Amino acid sequence: MSIPITPIRRVVTGINAQGRSKVTWDGPAPNANEAALASRTNNTNIWVWDSPKLALNGDRDEGDTPYEFPGPKSGGHVRVVETLARVDNYDPATDPDIHPVHEPTPRPSGRSWDRGAKNSYSSGMHKTASLDFGIMLSGEREMILDDGPLLMQPGDIAIQLGSWHNWSSPRGCIMAFDMMDAHFIDGAPGLLQGTDSMVAPDLSFEIPDGVKRSRRIVAGDNMPGRSTLLADTVAPDIRLDPARPGFAAERLWVSNKTPANIVRESLHFPHTIEPPSNGTLCRIYTIPPDENWSGKVGKVEVEAYFRAMGSPGASTFSLDAPHPFMQKTQSMDFCFVLEGQVTLVLDEEAVHLKSGDVVIQRGTNHAWSNASPNPCRIAVSSHDGAYY
Repeated sequence: MSIPITPIRRVVTGINAQGRSKVTWDGPAPNANEAALASRTNNTNIWVWDSPKLALNGDRDEGDTPYEFPGPKSGGHVRVVETLARVDNYDPATDPDIHPVHEPTPRPSGRSWDRGAKNSYSSGMHKTASLDFGIMLSGEREMILDDGPLLMQPGDIAIQLGSWHNWSSPRGCIMAFDMMDAHFIDGAPGLLQGTDSMVAPDLSFEIPDGVKRSRRIVAGDNMPGRSTLLADTVAPDIRLDPARPGFAAERLWVSNKTPANIVRESLHFPHTIEPPSNGTLCRIYTIPPDENWSGKVGKVEVEAYFRAMGSPGASTFSLDAPHPFMQKTQSMDFCFVLEGQVTLVLDEEAVHLKSGDVVIQRGTNHAWSNASPNPCRIAVSSHDGAYY
């Protein structure tokens, strides 16, 4: 029996005839599918693409397209998965989704494999030719590797480097996934490439009030058929803004091409706001209350921030702009509000958002404003884009 699906509010931006940013769509994501992955697991498509550079213009809703797993070759997809908690009287003998453990078997796509161990609240052990950002939105979920299980909580982000893994949700959860095509080396499918060591966080770094450091989990296959945990720490790359007390930008992962290489670490790439050409970038922002800095920031402070972030050209500062930190990059940004409330400021309008809402920034001029008394946290996965 299917389960009622939780609607996912999706705000998609665009540009009007005068070149000013606006909202194109605002409402429940239309491609919501009950029991799409199992009898108690729903799937909602957010956006789908089939090239390394995502189209930043056009009138077609790319979220309202047929479901494909693990996503289009040379592209990818963003989706939200919802699994209901295991029932109290759960009986494996009557579970319609039971799929026993077996030897690795390729799926029809040729870019995904499974080993069974599936049931109504577990995805089963599987592996995909993809780089995945798994973003916990609510509830609890176990990521099971060959090393063992890890319990994930809201706000945690898992970086899956084409590894064997199983998602188990006995208590129920909602989790977002950004899955992009990855390059598996012939003869060693899905094994980690290179010898880069993991970047360790500076635990002595002084964290300002209101900032909660984000958890970054990284998993990959060190040897054929066996996944391992590479990192489970706070995000090691954190940047602050002296002009905005309580602001933080935490960089979690970078890829510099699509299909992405399955590398051990990526934070050695240059630090910028926008992703590399044909690549992607995962980051979490903490947006402090506006009252922390309002009336104390001008052109000098704004320019200093964008220089420090490695993207001086992203600023669109103007005395006439609706917000001093307005910015624009040639990227498609998938933004998930993790905690708190925030307002998306565009040229033509402002949209109030709360935890669980999703914003798709299609290369539009924007800023984030927080009129509440509490910090807001936003997970952003940015992909290189182009106007076609």
